[in-house]
Amino acid sequence: MEALFFEDVEVGDEIPAITKTPSNLQLFMFSAVTWNCHRIHFDADFARGHDRLPDVLTQRPLLGSFLCQLLSDWVGENGKLERLEWSNRGPAVPGDTLTCRGKVVGKRRQGDKAIVECEVWIEKGAGETIVPGKAAVSLACRVS
Repeated sequence: MEALFFEDVEVGDEIPAITKTPSNLQLFMFSAVTWNCHRIHFDADFARGHDRLPDVLTQRPLLGSFLCQLLSDWVGENGKLERLEWSNRGPAVPGDTLTCRGKVVGKRRQGDKAIVECEVWIEKGAGETIVPGKAAVSLACRVS
């Protein structure tokens, strides 16, 4: 992939999408490494009996890490994630196809940084947005 610079980005540009399909093992391992012992993330019987959840739920921080990957894959070595905010608005369970998307909504210089503002989101299945968010990345410039 070619290096991305601030000058290459325009408002309205789409960020190349990535697709994720969480698995039971991934959710269990993520709970283990984050010391998240809430049973709705690894015990399906408990999750189904708890507020009638459809299955174990994908953790909020794991969904955020999917958005981090979307942005870091896009900006590559010339960029840095400066800020990411997201909100879970719907459940994601093992086997769901999750598509992480984004678009550029603004560009600006801020001191010695070249900042790109983005809307980011995760869609489930046929396009239901379950995780809306916004982010800022900084990119290297071709010229100072």
